[in-house]
Amino acid sequence: MPLKNMFGVNGYEWNFLEDPAAPNNRDVIFEKNMALIRNFSAVRHYMNWTKLENTPGNYTYNPTYNGSWNYDLIYTRCKQDSILVLADLKNLPVWMMETYPSGEQDDENVPAPYSSDRSKPSSYLVQAKMAFQFAARYGYNKNVNQALVKADQRPRWKNDRINEVKIGMGLISYIECNNELDRWWKSDKATQTAEEYAANLSAFYDGHKGTMGANAGVKTADPKMLVVMGGLATADAGYVQRMIDWCKVHRGYKPDGKVNLCFDVINYHLYANDGNILKHTKATRGTAPELSQAGEIADSFIKVANGIPVWVTETGYDINPGSYQHAPSIGNKTALVTQADWTLRSALFYIRHGIQRLFFYQLFDAFPGKAEQYATSGLAEGTKRRPAADYIMQADKLMGNYLYKGTINADPLIDKFQLGNKRMYVLTVPDETGRTAKYLLDLGKAKHAVVHTLKTGADAMDKKVVATVGGKLKITVTETPVFVEAAD
Repeated sequence: MPLKNMFGVNGYEWNFLEDPAAPNNRDVIFEKNMALIRNFSAVRHYMNWTKLENTPGNYTYNPTYNGSWNYDLIYTRCKQDSILVLADLKNLPVWMMETYPSGEQDDENVPAPYSSDRSKPSSYLVQAKMAFQFAARYGYNKNVNQALVKADQRPRWKNDRINEVKIGMGLISYIECNNELDRWWKSDKATQTAEEYAANLSAFYDGHKGTMGANAGVKTADPKMLVVMGGLATADAGYVQRMIDWCKVHRGYKPDGKVNLCFDVINYHLYANDGNILKHTKATRGTAPELSQAGEIADSFIKVANGIPVWVTETGYDINPGSYQHAPSIGNKTALVTQADWTLRSALFYIRHGIQRLFFYQLFDAFPGKAEQYATSGLAEGTKRRPAADYIMQADKLMGNYLYKGTINADPLIDKFQLGNKRMYVLTVPDETGRTAKYLLDLGKAKHAVVHTLKTGADAMDKKVVATVGGKLKITVTETPVFVEAAD
């Protein structure tokens, strides 16, 4: 897979449309933010269900009834700029949340009306219908029965723009069903077992094998749209195995003998730190990805997946030292530079372990300056890139299309990438103490090496051409990755 697949980011509709100088004009892309977003190959769009279906059965997209956002514009622009969108349909609409007793109302509750049997796919019919509508509009199937596709055409006020029915716009290829459904820190009302979520996902996927009507499920609208399971917070591959086991019983097998699964992509979240997510042991700080439990967790998911794509849709580091997920300053490196090092090293780390896509949390700080976990994980600030985004931009520009071909040394790490006849080696000391190492890199018959070094605040890496000695280059490797290109 190409390195650029590791350069996704999490974001929101206001990141695209909200110009501080004109906050109520939500029909124009804010170009200064778009310039930042274009540094990433993919965006995971946190998309609250209540914006799309503010009242039962009434669907809005452009503008959304809640917030007046223009999703058509965002997705069209992303396609124009070759940015993959993972649309994450999450949370409950207010009207469904209000079916719960007043003391139990939370928009992160299980997405079914209160007192539903959460083990049955039919309990998730309303969400499955929303998924159908979204896929019918933004997917690639232009032959959806128009009588089934809805848009709320009632104006909210005089001269309000009216939503229009649109079919097969060809803008979205991936949709995610909810977010962190295994949220152990909340009560049972908000947490699904693997079996409950599999039932939920079966409805969302294809209306539980087409048994829930002609207007339920993603695949019912667009068989080619791919369904990504909601990112798991605990990062337990056993949860996925139990989902697969549920599918064996309740969905059976395809003609080719494979399990008739209700997802196309496996998905989990992992923030590398000195805690233990599997035991829910709280961390005290972030750690370099290579020194955390991230590797064994990634390998466990790849094993369970057995060929199914695995994505990590949330990872990242805070810069506020009060957060237990903070990147510390190391030697003369500030927290921002450590965040940059570990962000790029996370991309290299996950491609090394076979993960097919990676999304960083997130474009901007959730709560600037706040000493809370995940509050200061932004890769940009204002209209400028932070060093982490500098590094991503520079690596993508240099070798985003290069394919990972293996790791030829463990310490320092030497990753080999290739594009046609071009070879690129990425060298990194996998530590967090400021350690350096000497390495003799064998470039075969190359007479020269082009050494590319990352630079904060720049659009491209610095580079210098160095003569090899018999095809070999002696180089000092640091905890900041360095890129070496074989040249004639």
